[in-house]
Amino acid sequence: MALRLTRKILTCHCFSKSCYASGLLVTSAIQETMLINNSFESFRVSDPLCTYHQLLSLQCFCSSSVWQDKLCWEGPSCGVLLRKLELALKSHQMDEAWETFNDLKRLYGYPEHDTVNRFITELSYSSESHWLQKAHDLVFIILKEKSNLLEFDVLANLSLSLARAQMPIPASMILRLMLDRKNLPCMNVLELVFLHMVKTEIGTCLASNFLIQICGFFLHVSVEKSNCTKLIKPNTMIFNLVLHACVKFGSSLKGQLLLELMSQTGVIADAHSIILIAQIHEMNGQRDELKKFRDYIDRISSPFARHYRQFYDSLLSLHFKFDDIDAAAELLVGMNRYRESVPDQKLRRDLLKPYLVPIGSSNLRSGLKIQIMPELLEKDSVLKMEGKQQLVLFRNGKLLLSSRALAKLIDGYRRHGKISELSELLLNIEKEYHSIRGSSLCSDVIDAFIQLGLLETAHDILDDMESAGYPMGSTTYMLLLIAYYKEKMFREAEALLKRMRKAGLDINLSDKMVISASLSEAADKTAPSPNASALLGKSDIAESLVWEMREHEVLPSIVYELNSSIYFFCKGKMIGDALRIYRRMQEMKIRPTVQTFFYLTCGYSSMEKYRDITILWGDMKRNTESGVLVVNWDLYETLLLNFLRGGYFERVMEVIGYMKEQNMYVDKWMYKHEFLKHHKHLYSRLKASNARTEAQRKRLEYVKAFRKWAGID
Repeated sequence: MALRLTRKILTCHCFSKSCYASGLLVTSAIQETMLINNSFESFRVSDPLCTYHQLLSLQCFCSSSVWQDKLCWEGPSCGVLLRKLELALKSHQMDEAWETFNDLKRLYGYPEHDTVNRFITELSYSSESHWLQKAHDLVFIILKEKSNLLEFDVLANLSLSLARAQMPIPASMILRLMLDRKNLPCMNVLELVFLHMVKTEIGTCLASNFLIQICGFFLHVSVEKSNCTKLIKPNTMIFNLVLHACVKFGSSLKGQLLLELMSQTGVIADAHSIILIAQIHEMNGQRDELKKFRDYIDRISSPFARHYRQFYDSLLSLHFKFDDIDAAAELLVGMNRYRESVPDQKLRRDLLKPYLVPIGSSNLRSGLKIQIMPELLEKDSVLKMEGKQQLVLFRNGKLLLSSRALAKLIDGYRRHGKISELSELLLNIEKEYHSIRGSSLCSDVIDAFIQLGLLETAHDILDDMESAGYPMGSTTYMLLLIAYYKEKMFREAEALLKRMRKAGLDINLSDKMVISASLSEAADKTAPSPNASALLGKSDIAESLVWEMREHEVLPSIVYELNSSIYFFCKGKMIGDALRIYRRMQEMKIRPTVQTFFYLTCGYSSMEKYRDITILWGDMKRNTESGVLVVNWDLYETLLLNFLRGGYFERVMEVIGYMKEQNMYVDKWMYKHEFLKHHKHLYSRLKASNARTEAQRKRLEYVKAFRKWAGID
């Protein structure tokens, strides 16, 4: 009876709630087992009263904390593991915490949601990438098994930690998980996430795609008038961060798509945005689009002139690409004119209100318009917008041309034979900027032509200056005279000498003395006259002019003009007209560019003509194989999305193959999402043996290949 009572008490107090856990405190368990055996031996007495007291003593031993924590035949209790996890988290012992959490999950399932989220938070605070990756993986495991445990604030902090650690792929996955649940980090946190993601090219790819996804979701919930609309809408800073990265990594076509989304979502473009818009349009060769902004930028007040230097630089660059010298000259003369006049107070007030600038043709009823505020500028912005000062400089509160820009302008007028127009422009610049430049621009240009052997052009400008009542100094005449004698152009030299005498220059010298002095000066290069010493060596203008005369634009100006027309017709869904221009390019043996194919692809896509895009893809491949076209990441991505929507899976796998060959990052999540959106149940039950035709069998093969690649099955 005593033994039966012993077993009953031990069962009730010592072995309840026991469970299996391998490898924990083996030595201690053995010692405690031996203690139990010794206790059993002590029960073998004939005195029931003694046995009863000994059982009470053993019961107290069994109920002690040491016994409950460690003396368990099948594993530690839930409380033990929770306390162990708590201590490990407090002491930041991540190895111990990770092992304990896994034991707890395996034995008892997930703990309460506070513990789970604290554990993920502690992992996200780690500076080691493998713990951040484990936190990311754990989130998606929990998502499948018990998704209600996850808190949005914890996910937001994790996405920021991943982005800060330059792990953009898992960071984007966490963000997309949150958006799928109709939530996002607060805008301050989201700005920081984007700030870190766009530091790399892959991060820029993912950030731009996620921003497009946010905009799509925002437009969807806006139609439904959902309460979460304000929480989802991206702000100007996020757009600026991604646009800046697109410019930095050459993803200008993606940047153009973002500009359209900026318009659709009603996000206002500030001063930083306008500079980025200018750079994107410059990269894409869209002069007509950028010209729409000029009226508003010309009106800005003087304090903003330095900021908009890059805008004028981009616009001037496009004028040169289009070989529009007159427009370039007009820009040069006019870019300071408005700010020097007394501004209209009404116009000054209007600058503080948003303006609407059309995208594409302003005559289109369904055309987009982007809101801009040219004088809205954040003082503490993280963006650095200075850039290289290539064509337009900022000096003493004014915008000026660089030597390179002036050389482009001079060479353009020379090529077009517009010397008189060049002379007139030089005089205007001389009058307006003489005090800034500190030297005679007209004489510098004439001297540059003399140094380059373009004596006739130099003489023509000299004549124009004299006719305009702005004669040059004796040094310029002497340099031209020396050059004539060196080239044995004696007739021109004699004529110039007579003009010099008539103008009262060196009137006391005889012709022979002048000629002798000229030849002597030409021969003695090591000892030039003091007045001409700065001009005998090549000036900045002369060196820049030499460079421009040798260098030519990579693309002829007609390519930019034709591409602009194709863009216009594609935005207006006049694809037939756009296609005629494309065929004209082929007939004229003009090589199409990435922009050409991108505009046509977008035009076909807007009308859901996916089959025509496959034909266009054939042209792209032929141009690529012949070496006249290099397809970039923006175009490949656009092709992939359209082939997925149209169900051309052979083309899909073909494009993916090209991207792999060029080591381009492929955003699998986006393409997987696009597939599930349009073809979720496509061939989900059909087997190859049941295919009716050979075409269907091949299509099934490519669909399965895509499913496998995207990780859908």
